[in-house]
Amino acid sequence: MVAGDGSVIEEPRLAVRHRSAGSWSRRSLLLFFLPVLATALTGLATLAVSGNLLLPFERVVVLEGKMASKRDFFEDEEVQRILLKHHIKVHITSSGSREVAVRDIAAFDFVFPSGQPAGDLITGVRAADGLYAKVHRPFVSPIVLATYREYAETLRDAGIATPLPSEGGDGGGAGGSDRPLYYSLDMRKFLDSIDRGKRWNDLGIRRHGIANANRIVAQSPDVCGSNSAGTYLALVSFTWRGDGPDVPTTAQEASSRARSVKHLMEQGLPAADVFRTYISPDGKGIAPVVVAYEHQYLTYQVRHRAETGRVDSERVLLYPSSQFVTQPQFIALNDRGDRLGELVTTDPELRRRAMELGFRILDPAGEVAGDQLKRFLTERNVPVPALRGDDTRSPMPRIRYLEQMISVVGDCPPAPLPDRAQ
Repeated sequence: MVAGDGSVIEEPRLAVRHRSAGSWSRRSLLLFFLPVLATALTGLATLAVSGNLLLPFERVVVLEGKMASKRDFFEDEEVQRILLKHHIKVHITSSGSREVAVRDIAAFDFVFPSGQPAGDLITGVRAADGLYAKVHRPFVSPIVLATYREYAETLRDAGIATPLPSEGGDGGGAGGSDRPLYYSLDMRKFLDSIDRGKRWNDLGIRRHGIANANRIVAQSPDVCGSNSAGTYLALVSFTWRGDGPDVPTTAQEASSRARSVKHLMEQGLPAADVFRTYISPDGKGIAPVVVAYEHQYLTYQVRHRAETGRVDSERVLLYPSSQFVTQPQFIALNDRGDRLGELVTTDPELRRRAMELGFRILDPAGEVAGDQLKRFLTERNVPVPALRGDDTRSPMPRIRYLEQMISVVGDCPPAPLPDRAQ
């Protein structure tokens, strides 16, 4: 370039630096680290949303527990999230409640048998041996029979089932609806139909659009491993006792009672599969009446309502007129288990989640705590069952005699109970 004073100024020359094959440009580095950074931020965001942002820097205690059906509570993702906020994770070993009661449990921090007989056996034996055992009773769930509308209405036509009133939601029996979700089942009449070998076609199920030549029966899990099946056996025995005592008081009475009701029981499906079969598309043809817990049905209906905008009015519940509310006992076997038991029983978030999973939570006095479940179901527009107050509360036999009955009905050896359970 020529300047005004005649001097010559050369164009600036740009030196080109050749990049070696092993060097990285800023852009390359950025492209490399962006995915890593995004992954890290996503992980932090997930922890922040779950409320566990600080947990990687805290010590998380893993507790070992052994239980049967109540594992549904601890396997719930929301329950796991809440427990992580308290720096607790729970590892579950699945086992039938009667196995929980009679097998070695020294390796566990807590056990959670689904019924009171098994719980009483555990606490009694540990007390006799001077071992730690502290009981927490966080919630209960009644034994029910889950079925389908055609079968419930057939039982209604035969005078065996009666619709129960319900509140809130759609598809219930309130407000003049003729499609109730809940029925009271006359257990004596129901068992009498089974005893006489009645078939569904005999009761006129064709009037409701289907035919079924099979015998009337309630399908339960294997009585040799399931608390719900053992509880149902006790319920059947109590109802079918005739003029005898409410429960057997000797081994001979237990064996005799079991033989008298064995033909009234139908079992076989694994405990975990019974309710899953019931809510499957083919459930109506496989097992039209199944033994279940109330909380399983209520949780199903809440989920169905959230996903579809309506309740499943084709699946309904039968509440036996002889009722037995199972009383699961959370039994802490050491201080760590006791801390978890306290949380499950008193923590507001865990109590609410138990209610959202269909359990009837208990107050400190051991009574069903007010109307929390009713309010929750009403808020989600799911009908609330209004149970009658005139139903009979059936007692459970002592575990030794219940074990004797299970052995006879299930054709399985009786559990090896400790001497102190005699």
